[in-house]
Amino acid sequence: MKILVSACLLGVPCRYDGKSKKHPEVEALRAQGHELIPVCPEVQGGLSTPRPPAERQRDGRVVNREGTDVTAQYQAGAEIVLNTAREQGCELAVLKERSPSCGSGEIYDGTFTGQLIPGDGVAAQRLRQAGIKVLGESQAETIQ
Repeated sequence: MKILVSACLLGVPCRYDGKSKKHPEVEALRAQGHELIPVCPEVQGGLSTPRPPAERQRDGRVVNREGTDVTAQYQAGAEIVLNTAREQGCELAVLKERSPSCGSGEIYDGTFTGQLIPGDGVAAQRLRQAGIKVLGESQAETIQ
């Protein structure tokens, strides 16, 4: 199966802090015979690495810690990632939990205080709307 995967989970240093979050269970999917398609909606949407941390606001906008609205870049990245999923025939995505773009089911609340709320990141939401199943990295071991 072809699986869309947040590139940072595969060791690509594309996170806001210029680091990766390599996750062994995600990499293990390759050994199980799955083809992993790396994406980073934030970078693909035009943001640099490193970049100021951003959080999704309750009104849906994405704002970085400096107060700059980066919603357009997040939306652009989400569309690029969705197009990649469609072109590659991916029916499943494993994305970085709590991210304002990739978070699935739980994201930071937009106050930069470390508080979590129910919700999805911009790309995760867009993929779900298109019928693609989205899991966080902690659920990777459930994939057959």
